[in-house]
Parts: sequence; structure tokens; C-alpha cells
Amino acid sequence: MEQNTFFLPHEGVKLVELAQFLGAELANSAHGDVIVRSVSPIARAQAGDICYILSRRNLDEFSTCSASAVICDKAMVGLVPSNIPVVISSNPHAAFAMAGGYLYPAALKPVTFSSGETEIAPSAIIDPTARLEKGVIVEPMAIIGPGAEIGEGTRIGAQSIIGPNVKIGRNGSIATGVSILCALIGNGVIIHNGVRIGQDGFGYAPGPRGMIKIVQIGRVIIQDNVEIGANTTIDRGAMDDTVIGEGTKVDNQVQIGHNVRIGRHCAIVSQVGLAGSTIVGDGVQIGGQVGLKGHITIGDGVQIAAKSGVMTDLAAGGRYGGIPARPLNDYLKDVAQIMAKSGVRGKKGAKND
Repeated sequence: MEQNTFFLPHEGVKLVELAQFLGAELANSAHGDVIVRSVSPIARAQAGDICYILSRRNLDEFSTCSASAVICDKAMVGLVPSNIPVVISSNPHAAFAMAGGYLYPAALKPVTFSSGETEIAPSAIIDPTARLEKGVIVEPMAIIGPGAEIGEGTRIGAQSIIGPNVKIGRNGSIATGVSILCALIGNGVIIHNGVRIGQDGFGYAPGPRGMIKIVQIGRVIIQDNVEIGANTTIDRGAMDDTVIGEGTKVDNQVQIGHNVRIGRHCAIVSQVGLAGSTIVGDGVQIGGQVGLKGHITIGDGVQIAAKSGVMTDLAAGGRYGGIPARPLNDYLKDVAQIMAKSGVRGKKGAKND
């Protein structure tokens, strides 16, 4: 990939300094003065790039690699070409992620439309009763409603709407075209383009003349260091709160219904739908396009395979998949049996008659 102008390379850091930042070590201390400027996949890494390798399956990619360094664990050190400096880490994937953030800090947050570091755009509309701490940046045509409070170092993106009495913590990043209503948001929260937070949830009671709307008078509470992907929607609670726990990462186009409670450090992939009053424990990982029925509880540490349909409570620590979701090994056995009966198993490019 040609170098683009959206994210320019770092001015350069010595490999020994980068290794210290990563909590890693150099395989050869003589390589400490090597300069690293960018990150790259192994196969197209050039001078100045750092890459990483996790398994032997990728060793052939070194044939086109000219990286200035590679991150790997101790077991892989002897397999790396001798001309490439090695950074040893017990968790190469995480170390590579940290290296990317170090070299490209601007890419960790949404793209901005204002070059200033302290400015409030003339076209922004800020209610006189709103309270902004020092260092808040408000981009063009953003609206901040009455009684809103925004903490130091937070950036409000162009054309975003911060509703009445909303509170946003410090060092946050609100991207373009976001709307936030009826919400309390912690420190260091990243909210990407087009996110909708705090609109009323989907609640109706059947009546003699059709569906009667149930009022939604709860809030959305988003704790510190949460990240919300583009075009995700988070409904406010009906009479309780919708809560997203500290450190949780939510991908693009996720629907989180009213009264949902998500624990800390969860990962929720794109197009997941969580129906109202679902409770999700800490450290849960939910694959893409999973649907979760309302009023169920997902235990701590659960992993749910993509495209699953979850209809009942799931016990902590388990791995589940399928429709309805069941223990993953059971699901895979069912799939294998179906494929064997259909004659598809083991055939490439098989088609139905």
C-alpha cells in the first residue's frame, strides 16, 4: 500500500525506546538504535516499519519482508530471518496494537474537522447555561443544549447534538453527526460518526385501537474508556437505565435496547442486536450479527459465535453458537452431522442440484 496523506508516519523512535514502552525486550541489544516509523503487515513491510508474527503459518511472508523490526514471542525468535531485529513479547498481538497507537496516536480517535486545539467554532451553538471546562473543542455547527456539561479536553464533532443536561467527562472524542440525549458519559469515551444515544426505546402495549406507546424516562450511562462504533444506536431506559460498563468496545451498527446492562471490558461486533433488559456480564465477547432475546442474562466471560440466536441465559465462561445458541462443541457436532447427511462435507465448491 502506498503511503497516504491521511496518517503520516511517525518522525521516528528508537527500537529500544519502543520496546520499553511495550514492556518487551530486544533479542539483540545491538539493535537498540534502529529507527521505527510505521506499522505494516509482514509481506509488504519496508525499512522503517515494524510488523508482528504469531505462528509458523506466516513464515513464507518473510520472503518479501524488509521490516526494520518484528514482534514475536520467544518460541518464534529462531525462525525470524537473521537480518530483521526482533522484539520479544509474551503477547505479540497486543504489543503490535500498542506500537500502532504509539506511532499513530491521531488514528486512535475519529477524524476531526478543526485544526485548532482550544477553539469553539463560530458556527457552533452553545446554550448560555451549558458548562464547558477549559480545553473543550467544539467543531462547526455542533449544538450543545441547556444545562449540558462537558469535561476538559473533550472534542465535540461537527454537526453533533449534545442534548439538555447531558454530562460528558474529560478527554472524550465525539465524532461528526452524533446525537446524545438523556445520557451521562464518563472520561475517555470515544463515540464515532453517526451514533445515536438516548433516544426512546421500543416499547408499546397492545390496546383496543392499536399499539399504545410506553414512555421511556430512563437514562443511558456510559462508563470510562468505552468506545462506540459508527451508526450504533443505544436506547435510553424505560424506567431504569441502559448501562455500558468501563472499557467495553462496541463495533459499528449495533443496536442496544432499553434497560440493557453491559459489563466491563466486553467486545461486541457489528450488527449485534441486544433486546431490552438483557444483562451482559464482564469480559463477554459477542460475534457479528448475533441476536439476543430480551430479559436474559449472559454470564461473565462468555463467548458467542457470529450469527447466533440467544434465547436463554448463558452460564459464565462458556462458548456458545448456533440458533438457538448452545454449547459450541454441540453446535459444531450438529453442523458436521448436517453436512455429512447432505453430502457436502469435504467437497469444494459443492452446489445444490
